[in-house]
Amino acid sequence: MGTTLTSQNSIQEEIKSRLKSGSACHHSVQNLLSSNLLSKNLKIKIYSAIILPVVMYGCETWSRTSRVESRLMVVENRRMFESRRDEVTGKWRKLHNEELNDLYCSPNIIRVIKSRRMRWAEHVARIGERRGVHRVLVGKPEGKRPLGRPRHRWEDNIKMDLQEVGCRGMDWIELAQDRNRWRALVTAVMNLRVP
Repeated sequence: MGTTLTSQNSIQEEIKSRLKSGSACHHSVQNLLSSNLLSKNLKIKIYSAIILPVVMYGCETWSRTSRVESRLMVVENRRMFESRRDEVTGKWRKLHNEELNDLYCSPNIIRVIKSRRMRWAEHVARIGERRGVHRVLVGKPEGKRPLGRPRHRWEDNIKMDLQEVGCRGMDWIELAQDRNRWRALVTAVMNLRVP
């Protein structure tokens, strides 16, 4: 299941690889997901057990951008409920994203990724500064940075997630030391309404 690394440390290739693998998994179980013999709940369990783990492998370390989020939402909305018979006209039609979200009734992929990243952040904050993972994810590189807007960092995502739940400007490493409070924040991030 390895990860894809580039010389520019871009996450785009990794996302593309994960989505390609997820599409292959989706295609392999398409007969089950489109079957009328299986219940909605069983289809959701198949999707959650087979497709989602492949797409979200290593998502804890991804730097979130709006482009990445939109690509992931496209995969999420291409689930197992592709069409439905209209009650008035009797014709088949594709479902809109809101209808898909109502049918799926589970947290969407963006919220799941945010909560996993928050759980990983707690682990990173607790392991200490001497460990390599902490230095890579939180450390500040030396030297000059290239011209232009700085790229979005993993730590910036943690700060944005905390800002969404009302913890603006707080030091996330200090917050993560209190397990109960951090778990409450992870739950709050998971329950946010993401368009």
